Amino acid sequence: MKEFLRSTLATITGVLICGFIFIILGISTLVGIMASSETETVVPPNSVFTLELKGTIQERYQPSPVDQFFEDQISTYGLEDILNAIQKAKENDLIKGIYLHTGALSCSAASLQAIHRALADFKQSGKFLVAYADAYTQGGYYVASVADKVIVNPVGSLSWHGLASETMFLKDFLAKIGVKMQIFRVGTYKSAVEPMMSTEMSPANREQTQAFLESTWKSILNDVSASRHISADSLNLLADRNMDFQPAETYVSSGLADTLMYQDEVLSYLKSLTGLSDEDDLKTLNLDEMTRVKATAPKSKTRDVVAVYYAYGEIDNGSSSYDEGINSEKVTKDLRDLRKDKNVKAVVLRVNSPGGSAYGSEQIWREVSLLKAEKPVVVSMGDYAASGGYYISCAAHKIVAEPTTLTGSIGIFGMMPDASELLNDKLGLHFDGVKTHKMADMGSMSRPFNAEESALMQQMVNQGYALFTKRCAEGRHIPLEELCKIAEGRVWTGSMAKELKLVDELGGLDTAIQLAAQLGKVKDYNLQTYPAKEDFLTQLLNTRTDRYIHSQLQETFGEYYRSFDWIRHLGQSDRLQARLPFNLRIQ
Repeated sequence: MKEFLRSTLATITGVLICGFIFIILGISTLVGIMASSETETVVPPNSVFTLELKGTIQERYQPSPVDQFFEDQISTYGLEDILNAIQKAKENDLIKGIYLHTGALSCSAASLQAIHRALADFKQSGKFLVAYADAYTQGGYYVASVADKVIVNPVGSLSWHGLASETMFLKDFLAKIGVKMQIFRVGTYKSAVEPMMSTEMSPANREQTQAFLESTWKSILNDVSASRHISADSLNLLADRNMDFQPAETYVSSGLADTLMYQDEVLSYLKSLTGLSDEDDLKTLNLDEMTRVKATAPKSKTRDVVAVYYAYGEIDNGSSSYDEGINSEKVTKDLRDLRKDKNVKAVVLRVNSPGGSAYGSEQIWREVSLLKAEKPVVVSMGDYAASGGYYISCAAHKIVAEPTTLTGSIGIFGMMPDASELLNDKLGLHFDGVKTHKMADMGSMSRPFNAEESALMQQMVNQGYALFTKRCAEGRHIPLEELCKIAEGRVWTGSMAKELKLVDELGGLDTAIQLAAQLGKVKDYNLQTYPAKEDFLTQLLNTRTDRYIHSQLQETFGEYYRSFDWIRHLGQSDRLQARLPFNLRIQ
């Protein structure tokens, strides 16, 4: 008995000691992460900014505490951080150049265009810009083409093949499991519902997709042509050959690249550019370190502020529990606060959204209109500002878009699943009940809509479309009948939208900021971004247990993840949707 008690006590003591040790290690790790995330980076002389682009680029990104435990696996970058880091590298005399190292890169054309332009501006400083990759994606090569020297691994590859768009259709899949989507829409080109009701693209959708692909390709082509001094015709001929499968020597002979090197040779080359010998260590700074480099320009002492408010992701109806996207209740509150802040002289609303809830879009539109009555509002469009994304933009004084931004898509749809076949025939589930009024159970998935209910739903969609087009016509000062001709749910690129007067100027966030300052009549001002990023402790307290899992699923499934995630949340979605095709893929 004594031996049993002694061994039991020893075991309990051991468990307590191990638990205490793990707690101490956990606290030490958290303290280390907090310290590293808040410490200002000291830039050594003759440093090189190594810009790694091998993953996904979002409008804004801040790794959660859970992500930071798996730091080596993080491959998501914030466009805001990248552009700020390039600007700091340009202004800091201790940084001699940028080494751009690209890989498997998932990024929309407008963000790539913003990075390409920032790197072109960086070159004005006279510092070197060298690009290398084992395998350039087409987007990665587009960014890298602006470099002084484009280097490819001798057995590497370089993608240059043009653009293609692919849509995944779910109609037959849903039919197999006994689900039919009841569709209500306005807009000939409103193709978001097509995957649920067809097995191929409609002629209208094919027409609009071909048009915006060609417009996007033209912008990319012109930029690469100017950077590499190769004619657009020659670049098109190279794309027809699909350079992805050509030997590396062809990239140099065609002018797409300058030379072939292994990675160790690139390292030696970078050392020579900074005046180092092969025995010396190259001093490099990564993106995370660059975000913590102090800006060289001193902060203005004025109290005048030009605010940049980031609204990115899908628009919910104000009650979403998603930890990503635009929560209309939060956005309207934040914009209200900016409206009441006397120090804020102008606001740039940075929109990167494919749309979402029509109701949520209307609430944000209302607050933008009220803000516009008090001070200048300029919209800066990112990768997408379409459907609901355009809805929340149209009231601004001015709209600035990238040439490759996807915008417009002024249309509305509603969708309700009818799962009666799945429930009754396939699963053997049957439903019965009572009601006080003939349509009290409208919306039940156990039965389809009847004719009267369908008419009511279509009426609601028609009213939503009429309101949407009215908002756009008034905001853009376009007669309603003219606006309706370019609405119909059609998607346009920024270049096309400018010709149609849906957009005022082409450019990036910096262009919008300059325009806002001019409209606000302020020359000396501080630039502040909203919503403010959370500190480590706040993030830790607010971290949801499923965020890391979803981030890994998104990385695994890539562009397909958004389609399945949207279906997963279909029951939480607003009845009326103003959004782009949810599974649009451009490659």
